[in-house]
Amino acid sequence: MQVHLNPLGAMDLLSQLEVERLKNNTESEAFALFRNCCLAVLNVGSHTDSSAEIYEQYKDFSVNLLSRERGIKIELTNPPVSAFVDGQIIKGIHEHLFAVLRDILFYHTRRAADVKALELNDPRQLTHTVFDILRNARAIDATCVPSMIVCWGGHSINETEYDYTKEVGYQLGLRGLDICTGCGPGAMKGPMKGATIGHNKQRIRSGRYLGLTEPSIIAAEPPNPIVNELVILPDIEKRLEAFVRVAHGIIVFPGGAGTAEELLYLLGIMLKKTNAEQQLPIILTGPRQSEAYFNEIARFIENTLGQEALQLVDIIIDDPAGVARKLKQGCAEVRQYRKSVGDAYHFNWTLDIDPQFQLPFVPNHHNMAALNLHLEQDKAKLAANLRRAFSGIVAGNVKDEGIRAIRQHGPFQLSGEPVLMQMMDTLLQAFVDQGRMKLPGTTYEPCYRILR
Repeated sequence: MQVHLNPLGAMDLLSQLEVERLKNNTESEAFALFRNCCLAVLNVGSHTDSSAEIYEQYKDFSVNLLSRERGIKIELTNPPVSAFVDGQIIKGIHEHLFAVLRDILFYHTRRAADVKALELNDPRQLTHTVFDILRNARAIDATCVPSMIVCWGGHSINETEYDYTKEVGYQLGLRGLDICTGCGPGAMKGPMKGATIGHNKQRIRSGRYLGLTEPSIIAAEPPNPIVNELVILPDIEKRLEAFVRVAHGIIVFPGGAGTAEELLYLLGIMLKKTNAEQQLPIILTGPRQSEAYFNEIARFIENTLGQEALQLVDIIIDDPAGVARKLKQGCAEVRQYRKSVGDAYHFNWTLDIDPQFQLPFVPNHHNMAALNLHLEQDKAKLAANLRRAFSGIVAGNVKDEGIRAIRQHGPFQLSGEPVLMQMMDTLLQAFVDQGRMKLPGTTYEPCYRILR
């Protein structure tokens, strides 16, 4: 099966020089990444969260770029048939493929070497890179008013929790709020699905469903079809920074190691004294049956980062309308604050993010074993190190390079202060017992070992 696709979105206006540069990339490492991301987008709805399984299943899939006077075409060979209806590719998947082209290849060729030299040392350059990728994707609008609610949560949640995320999304949609998620299944899909109904009831035709992902996780969590703005950031750190800078409010639904990573990243930033005046509502919420989960999370936050960190969040159980009302009010407060300090509504420039939260962490066995996991350190540094630990566990669970490293060298070894190790072990075991580490029906083999 071979398919040719015409350009959409930002890729429908390319010069001949830009087309030629893209064509010259077909033998590069970036093109191999582009191929894998295209496969992930085409494989939406798959019943696996293992990148390695997907790449193995579709070894005969290939993608090519065709140069035309009108621009660039994508040629697909042996794509997953689930991406097609009566021989025609689903429109949302078609759009997502050209988003992959834009963010993986086009951005790579446009900003090749000059950024890499600066990124290593300059926090401003790192933030500019995040902004530039979002701007290039047309994902930020200078005329917008604060309405973007970032929703975090697990890809592996039960039916009751999934229905709750939909109801929260519905209540947000009724109040004219937009949704941003990691764009995968579970708690990333539910709020978007609910919001579409809320928006339609209010006759809102411009509802935004922004999905932010990264190349290493896109296959395990392919973009759900509701996403109408897909952006692929180069790594988890830039993805997380994009989340917090576009957010006007953040919801944390039940999840596993990835959700813990996101929350630790956010709290570590908000604990910084220079961010004390920031207005950014943070709500942890789920159905009644998830109350024990949030109690576990709250206990871990308080015991590691302190009461000050716990006070940064509101925990609301089983009240979707209450969550939406609080966030609607929170958006008004965000608007007032941004206006008072002269910050942009569409991108939070005044949020002060330390390099320890920006610089990429490579989750290999050496780096995981070397993490400073002791309570007697600055709370922001502790949050940064805990975030890296959970990031490594996510890599070992679902990312291709992490899975291969675990197969070759065995589980990651985590060691540190015994009290902290006990707390981490308790939290992670709760995630395992509740089925939050892998999709339901999958036997979970821990990719980590806690040493005391």
